[in-house]
Amino acid sequence: MKKELAPFKSCLHPRPNVIVSCRDQEGRDNALAVAYATNCSYDPPMVMVGIVPSRYSYDIVKETGVFVVNLVPKDLEKEYFYLGSHSGRDEDKIKNLNLEVKDGTVVNAPLLVNFPVNIECSVVDSILTGSHEMFIGKVDKVHINEELVASEEKVDLSKIDFL
Repeated sequence: MKKELAPFKSCLHPRPNVIVSCRDQEGRDNALAVAYATNCSYDPPMVMVGIVPSRYSYDIVKETGVFVVNLVPKDLEKEYFYLGSHSGRDEDKIKNLNLEVKDGTVVNAPLLVNFPVNIECSVVDSILTGSHEMFIGKVDKVHINEELVASEEKVDLSKIDFL
């Protein structure tokens, strides 16, 4: 079998796609689509999200040291692609999409209520990898829609049809 060399960018895609929400020091909320996101520790729980330094949200996360990861179901695909193709420098994307926002209970960043899972995170480290800076966030609090809670210790994420 002959194998072709393809650009690495197209060979491996972390999943699921997420929305990272954040709040700047003046209290303005923003959100962006993030394709590089994954768990990176279970004890303590940590996640890692990759943000390109030219993105508007990059400086917000870098300065505030907090963010929220919002998991994206397929029925919010339009919102995901909008948040990934428009800049918070130019508009209030959250307002333009009529997304409901609630304050985080641990971090000073917005939870996007329309999304079924919101994970509040505090940055503990970051690594500049080239095109992205990978922000490692300690999971401070997880908010989950009630219908996804199977028991006190178990969440049924199979009920989400992920994008």
